[in-house]
Amino acid sequence: MKKHYLYLDEQEWRRLIFYLNEFRNKLIAQGRHTDCMDELLVKTAKAKTVKI
Repeated sequence: MKKHYLYLDEQEWRRLIFYLNEFRNKLIAQGRHTDCMDELLVKTAKAKTVKI
């Protein structure tokens, strides 16, 4: 599997976490599993910062 990297500023990073959480909430409201979304949120929140 090929790895992909995103370089985001702080505002984009916060917006990404917000929308991932919104999507997770929609899945919960529909009664669907959120395992993959939980993993993605954790990976995004714990991502290293790189100065460019």
